[in-house]
Amino acid sequence: MTVTLEVSNIIKTFGSVKAVNDITFSAKEGEVIALLGPNGAGKSTLMNMISGYLAPDSGYIKIFEKDIKDFPLFSKNNIGFLPEGSPLYPDMSVFGFLTYMAELRGLEGKNKDTRLNKIITDAKIDNVLHQKIETLSKGYLRRVGFAQSILSDPPILLLDEPTDGLDPNQKDHIRNLIQKMGKNKTILISTHLLEEAETIATRIILMDKGEIKADGDLKQILRQQKTDTLAETFRKLTR
Repeated sequence: MTVTLEVSNIIKTFGSVKAVNDITFSAKEGEVIALLGPNGAGKSTLMNMISGYLAPDSGYIKIFEKDIKDFPLFSKNNIGFLPEGSPLYPDMSVFGFLTYMAELRGLEGKNKDTRLNKIITDAKIDNVLHQKIETLSKGYLRRVGFAQSILSDPPILLLDEPTDGLDPNQKDHIRNLIQKMGKNKTILISTHLLEEAETIATRIILMDKGEIKADGDLKQILRQQKTDTLAETFRKLTR
């Protein structure tokens, strides 16, 4: 499988706080990786650096072997990002926002219409298309944010708490969609939900205090830590 993402010796500090402390890993096509950890573990900071929104203090990040510092547009063209909190344009309609984002991504004509129809169906947001974004519930805001992240069908997806605010049925739908897309993409999911990491991830990177505490599939991690459940491992490594 193709290596799509390389993160090497990344450090990021905010004042006296080391949010990300010398993290190194690589990811391949076909992997759904759960960045699992408690609040403050550094998961969102790491995703913001991979997306190019934040610059690391040291280390490097490569997308398809190209350093994002030297090839920022190439990197962004290959990444779809759902950031924490679903920052959207509140005064736009859902359809207007998605159309605008599609055009920013270079989609036009029939290709744009076809792609919009697909992601609207996939995200199950057809019944709110003409509502203003500021009127949406938290769950619909998350689904609209998810829709914009997959608009251009990017090979790498960064999803920060993708099921936050969704009801159980919506969570199942999005998780199934992530698993399906993950067969031919690299998907990184930030989560503190053990069940999410267990059910949809092919690999788990457990983080705490800006560091990687464990990395592997569920069976590998349990074997390495000599534990019986992911919950037990989580308690052991995130004290």
